[in-house]
Amino acid sequence: MKNAPGQPNPTRHAGLGPEAQFQAYLAEGRFMIQRSASTGKHVFFPRVAVPGTGETDLEWVEAKGLGTVYAITANRAREGSWNVALVDLDEGVRMMSRIANAETVAIGTRVKARIELLNGQPAVVFDVHSAVIAR
Repeated sequence: MKNAPGQPNPTRHAGLGPEAQFQAYLAEGRFMIQRSASTGKHVFFPRVAVPGTGETDLEWVEAKGLGTVYAITANRAREGSWNVALVDLDEGVRMMSRIANAETVAIGTRVKARIELLNGQPAVVFDVHSAVIAR
């Protein structure tokens, strides 16, 4: 059976662990997260079972890529500055990443994900999507 265009192919990365599958999707240019087929609850970081309940019916779904900055810290060194941010995705999970092209932003800033090469590896980074603070 062939998947519809844009839909994940669950067998493509079979045999890989959850983190390796996540990285393989990023290498394809796709930001995928897991969701329990029975509960609809999203999960991040990649794992084999839903925390707290133990469901193992996790499937890969395309993330919307929108979120809100929960926390951010700026790191400064002679080589330059960068940030580390916690972003609450609209799917209800929190992930650690960076906000691109900014040293810092206000807590509550809306952001949009994209995939960028960091140290030669694909990674999810965020751009400011809206200066309006989410409440």
